[in-house]
Amino acid sequence: MTNQHTKEAAYESVIENHLLQNGYVSLPSNTFDRERAIFGTPLLDFIRTSQPKAWARLEKLLGEQTGEQILRDLCKWLEIHGVLATLRHGFKCYGRKLFAAQFAPVHGMNPDADAAYAANICGLTRQLYYSPSNTKSLDLVLSLNGIPLMTVELKNQGSGQTVDDAVNQYRKDRDPRELIFKFKARTLVHFAADTDSVQMTTRLAGSTTYFLPFNRGNGGSAGNPPVKKGGGYRTAYLWEEVLQRDSFLDLVGRFIHLQTDEKRTDEGRKITKETMIFPRYHQLGAVRQLVTKARADGPGSNYLVEHSAGSGKSNTIGWLAHRLASLHTSTDARVFDSVVVITDRRVLDKQLQQTIYQFEHKLGVVEKIDKHSRQLAEALVNGTPIIITTLQKFPFVTKQLEELAEEGGAAASAMQGMKSREDGVLPTRRFAVIIDEAHSSQGGETAADLKQVLGGEDLVDEAKRRAAEDEVTDMDELYRNMAKRGRQANVSFFAFTATPKHKTYKIFGEAGKASHRYTMRQAIEEGFILDVLKNYTTYATYFKLVQKSGEELSVDKSQAARALAKMLRTHPYNIAQKTQVMVEHFNAVTKHKIGGRAKAMVVTGSRLEAVRYKEKFDEYIRTKGYEVKSLVAFSGVVNDDKVPAVTYTEVEMNNGIKERELPEKFASPEYHVLLVAEKYQTGFDQPLLHTMYVDKRLAGIQAVQTLSRLNRNHPLKEDTFVLDFVNDREEIKQAFSDYYEGATIGEEADPAALYRLKLELEADGIITETEVDDFAAIYFRPRSRQSPADHRQMNEALDPAVTRFAALLASDEPEAEQWRGKLASYRSLYGFLSQVLPYQDSELEKLFVYLRYLSPKLPRRKGVEAYDFDDDVRLEYYRLQKISEGSISLAKDYARPLDGPTELGVGMVREPEVALRTLIDRLNDRFGTDFNPADQLFFDQMVATAVADEEIIEAAAANPKDKFKLIFEKLLRTLFSERIDQNEEIFARYMNDGVFHEIVTSWLADTAYDDLRQRNPPNE
Repeated sequence: MTNQHTKEAAYESVIENHLLQNGYVSLPSNTFDRERAIFGTPLLDFIRTSQPKAWARLEKLLGEQTGEQILRDLCKWLEIHGVLATLRHGFKCYGRKLFAAQFAPVHGMNPDADAAYAANICGLTRQLYYSPSNTKSLDLVLSLNGIPLMTVELKNQGSGQTVDDAVNQYRKDRDPRELIFKFKARTLVHFAADTDSVQMTTRLAGSTTYFLPFNRGNGGSAGNPPVKKGGGYRTAYLWEEVLQRDSFLDLVGRFIHLQTDEKRTDEGRKITKETMIFPRYHQLGAVRQLVTKARADGPGSNYLVEHSAGSGKSNTIGWLAHRLASLHTSTDARVFDSVVVITDRRVLDKQLQQTIYQFEHKLGVVEKIDKHSRQLAEALVNGTPIIITTLQKFPFVTKQLEELAEEGGAAASAMQGMKSREDGVLPTRRFAVIIDEAHSSQGGETAADLKQVLGGEDLVDEAKRRAAEDEVTDMDELYRNMAKRGRQANVSFFAFTATPKHKTYKIFGEAGKASHRYTMRQAIEEGFILDVLKNYTTYATYFKLVQKSGEELSVDKSQAARALAKMLRTHPYNIAQKTQVMVEHFNAVTKHKIGGRAKAMVVTGSRLEAVRYKEKFDEYIRTKGYEVKSLVAFSGVVNDDKVPAVTYTEVEMNNGIKERELPEKFASPEYHVLLVAEKYQTGFDQPLLHTMYVDKRLAGIQAVQTLSRLNRNHPLKEDTFVLDFVNDREEIKQAFSDYYEGATIGEEADPAALYRLKLELEADGIITETEVDDFAAIYFRPRSRQSPADHRQMNEALDPAVTRFAALLASDEPEAEQWRGKLASYRSLYGFLSQVLPYQDSELEKLFVYLRYLSPKLPRRKGVEAYDFDDDVRLEYYRLQKISEGSISLAKDYARPLDGPTELGVGMVREPEVALRTLIDRLNDRFGTDFNPADQLFFDQMVATAVADEEIIEAAAANPKDKFKLIFEKLLRTLFSERIDQNEEIFARYMNDGVFHEIVTSWLADTAYDDLRQRNPPNE
């Protein structure tokens, strides 16, 4: 006997009953016009009810044929303009404008619109027989005023079928040529669901139909969370939330989007590709959650969105921008006057601006600031609803606002009462600021300038009030400078990032937490990005250096060690050997990936290395006769002291390809490998990028961002590959683990540290309170009283400190450099804490500004002339060996909390000079016959790097040896940053041999500690 409760029909009934009880109307299948793929009666009923005057005029002309003519013209309009445009903008019948739907008005000031919205007929049909030529049926179809828009195929595990069977049904048994499935003309999205999981697609294409997961996520991973007893189905959110009547109308009216992309074929032809975009579950949830919060909170709040690469961030930002631009309160007041979308890239993110610009909007709603700061000033003055700009334009806007006010021209007076004041201050308006990549846009004076510009008159008034409270005259600018660093009551920030720092959480998070999160793990498991750590191969370099001459040279130990390291990195033999490995791997493996279209990136450690690699790559490829072409990317001009008569630029080395043309050229079939030095390691989106060759130290966020260039999907892309000559697998694992399931906050920054640093800076007698006050009095002088003489007077206030510092530098260089380090720490810590502290201190602000201008005037230590050992040292032994390959597995328990900034100072200590032969002997002979000749740089480089590390210097000064060792051990992996790759045998023993690990750690810690304490004895 079959149990009826386990059948698919029971599942259908649950969904049907819920929707019919919550605003949907049942439309029987036999009322469906299969030829037109429409329910005619609901459409005509809606027009008759919501537009009675238009109906009456048409009926007067057409009589009994009115309904037939409307349906005929509607179907033609759907065919030509598509269902989205027709539903949103209406259609014409006999020259009369008719609307096929009414979406929710943004405010309640139009009763007719409210009535028309209520008149919408959201239809539900079970088992819709849709074809004029067969009897196939769809499980569920949702329609709006008779027009079918969404289909659902349901499967029930109790009857032996899953969501995969529903997907296959769409692919194999649903003919995309049927009118109901025609792209753009009828249904917009198709859901495949069982009781645990949902998938969706916006375009049926037979067996090649591409489905996306549409699940809530389960604790940072893919899927849906289990439900408690009595909680229903895991997939209940689909009908209870997503397809709920108001949500259904909202999706059709304001979310679903026809995206148009221009792409170039392999033959160079430009083609237009259209994609129907339906929000993924996390995108829909993020936008709605943020809009709800913003409506309730009003201006003046901050929100952090932690969305991984592959989250569809550009679309999420686009939807959010348009929603915020039209957001009203329950009393019908606008929440924001303008929405400003910020990217920190100096050239506007084209994908982001095109996405926002293409979203449903009227002329004049969106303005892309892609010219100059004057354009931004005009957009702010004119109250443009959505402004897309870069962060770097804001420091120059105040001057432009002043000029607009002086001109009194059309741009400044386009809107009554909206022009800026003569001092460049905007009238106070309410702004929503959406920040793309918040971790790099959160601090510094440029971000503060943004707040000052948008803060407007309220910021000025607040500064005056606080100055009056403190009984300070003529210092309004000082208080305005302080006020601009904190939260502005008229500005809300919506910050997006995949890799937040501690500062990001504190500045933008709600109680230090993200408002919404979509993790890297979920993105990988759902297939939106690839796991770049799955195929990770590391190489180690073994070598021996010998001194050529017998002459004794005295050298600075650490600088010499760094010079030797640089010598090896740029040594022709080293570059030649690595080039051979990379080119041979690319030619044998990579170029056959992604249907023969795969590309690779080489990440180099410096611009000079990029130049030398480019030359060696091209030479090797030419010698071998391989069909591989390379491009190089670096900034500015590079001089190679080995070829003094030649200078190198990116354009010249790329045969005239301009910088802005490079991404498109690299995307073409002509080029295969891109060699980079500090370029294209963030924000570069190239799905054909398959392989990365890394010859640069990477750590933390930089490691995640750089390697993530490989994770973009492509229909033919099955995997990625990393070949790393420098980095430790464990360090890479740690960097990714911190963000795999979302970051967490660790130790907080200590506000008291600011006051300690202030006292320490003042205690050394280099700066005085009087000079700081004198400088501040001039710097913050009201604009009306400023004069050209101010520059001279400010320098006069700075010069005594410069003189005193120079004297200290001459007499006690380590002490002077320690003081300089405290100066840098104060500026960094104040720049962060001033944004999050609930109080402000004018003395701290004055010192901050004073130090900001003092710092570049301070003389630099003479240092030691850079060493060039090419004539003194030669490379006698070299071996490049693969030491590991395979997947780097990530685990939640491996993640570390993100700690806040500290008060650590930077102490630069001159190394004692040693004989070059002694240094070489140490590098070659320290461990004798226990190791092969390639081991000899290992431990001395560890110590040399340790004693130059800021955290280690501070830890040695402040802790006894046993505690120092604990700190040292935690940081040990980072001490590889300025030394050559680890030796295989030593590295393996260090990682796997506990006794060896302890001996090495203790020895290194003791050596570094004794060295530092000897040079910086503690105060008794």
